[in-house]
Amino acid sequence: MAETVSSKKNKGRKKDIPKPPIKGEGEMSFWDHLRELRGHLVRSLTAIVLLSIIAFINKDFIFNHIVLAPKESDFITNQLLCKLGMLINMDYFCVSDFSLNIINISMAGQFMTHMYISFMAGIILSAPYIIYQFWKFIEPALYDHEKKNTGSTVLVCSALFLIGITFSYFLIVPLALNFFGSYHVSSEVVNQIALNSYISMVVTVTISIGIVFELPVVIYFLTKAGLVSIEFLKKNRKYMLVIVLILSALITPPDVFSQIMVTLPLMVLYELSIMMAKRAAKKQGL
Repeated sequence: MAETVSSKKNKGRKKDIPKPPIKGEGEMSFWDHLRELRGHLVRSLTAIVLLSIIAFINKDFIFNHIVLAPKESDFITNQLLCKLGMLINMDYFCVSDFSLNIINISMAGQFMTHMYISFMAGIILSAPYIIYQFWKFIEPALYDHEKKNTGSTVLVCSALFLIGITFSYFLIVPLALNFFGSYHVSSEVVNQIALNSYISMVVTVTISIGIVFELPVVIYFLTKAGLVSIEFLKKNRKYMLVIVLILSALITPPDVFSQIMVTLPLMVLYELSIMMAKRAAKKQGL
């Protein structure tokens, strides 16, 4: 009888003792991580290629209505700026007589430009899916409560990137084209802009501002990792303003109006970053 009771107790204790982890269970080797990363990269690249093909087929719409549109006087931003200039008696913003001649000086220039723009369009259009694939790759290393925020994180990152691209395309790009395209060192020198130079400026300015708009997300995760504190962010506002002004000077034409139009939203994003950092600290009980 005593042996029976003892055996029952031992059986009960065995149920309470957790099983030792099996070697390799729940753990991934370096090569496993590489295989997992390869899968996410292949899926992302597939999305880029498919969307690039769609952009390539729709050449007329992509170039005539998107890429080359900001240089025209009837572009919506140019019309609004012209009306603004009339209200404040400044003809600087009015580009009704502005004409930017784009020329190609390379045998394969137009075809290569077509390929390049199609590829960049594929990247921009597939950006939400690429962000999702990147998040799925790092998701296994996250806690359960962090995994629940997958949808909102992907949505916020995608929205900020697309907002930055839209802001740049409809405001910064037309201002830059107006400034550089109408600038003359002498009336004897006529501006004839090379196709690759035009494309390079439009794509660089648009993509760079789209990436910069991810600032709140970057600071949010830096705060969660303990690398940045809220006090640090508040204390260094003036230094951040200087950095933003320098960045604005690099990615915009050298006029005060354009720099202000970039500086203001970036500083708003910085304040939004502080709010997100506070949220992260509150969740961690700091």
